[in-house]
Amino acid sequence: MHTETVGTLLASCGALLYGIEPVVINANPSSPLSFAMFSALFASLILWPIALSGPSRNEIRSHPEHLRSAFFVGLFGTALAYIAYSYGARMSTAINAALITRSEVLFSFVLSWIFLRERITARLLLFSATILAGLGVVITQGRGIEPRIGDFLLLLVPLFWQSAHVIAKRIPYSALTIATLRNFYGFLLLLPIAALTGVEFSPLSIVEGAIIALGQVIWYASIKRINLSKATAVITPAPAVAIIIGILLGQEFTVYHALGFLLISIGTLGAVKVESELRT
Repeated sequence: MHTETVGTLLASCGALLYGIEPVVINANPSSPLSFAMFSALFASLILWPIALSGPSRNEIRSHPEHLRSAFFVGLFGTALAYIAYSYGARMSTAINAALITRSEVLFSFVLSWIFLRERITARLLLFSATILAGLGVVITQGRGIEPRIGDFLLLLVPLFWQSAHVIAKRIPYSALTIATLRNFYGFLLLLPIAALTGVEFSPLSIVEGAIIALGQVIWYASIKRINLSKATAVITPAPAVAIIIGILLGQEFTVYHALGFLLISIGTLGAVKVESELRT
């Protein structure tokens, strides 16, 4: 199968998987930082045995010079992103948090263009804007949003995510090794902060750990094959999956849902057809 097709399919699977994640996070009764710390711990415990027994087991030993870069993936992608989200969400609203973190695709365009020399086409920009517009309609349900102090911290979350992705795309390790190291370093960085703020364990962190373990392996396998900007556009509709789950569980389906899902579908179908290219 063509590399572009495989990468796009992986990103699409990642969108479905990450769409389930908000349902688990919202059900978490424990401290957000403790939840993040334990989730990263369980994800690394799931991934380490696989990484050490599979074809990628000699990558770290053969190329230890990339461990420093992997550390920064854990720092930005897990530790700093979770800290900014935890405190930002407390000082803002759920709607603001959902919308602002979806601006990740915009950060992706800028960082990918600068650091990875990816070509950002007008078609990808248009389809991504359509997806964001659809998400805005679905999440706000036609209501305006009120800016909050925490929105600045929330704006850092997608910046941290994309910074980590840019670094990860340049690391020659396999997707499995990168995901393993990201969660391992993320756990080590979050542990002292969680200890200072109060450690609380929730069994849901095991579920979250399994989701991010599989999700990150799929994600890094995707961006190894296609442009980071395209992969980010493809996973942008992930929150819509959680909303669909809510509707199936009995939540009201409104005209805003119908219009938003239509825009999301048009944008996503268009984005997956855009070929990954580099600037000449």
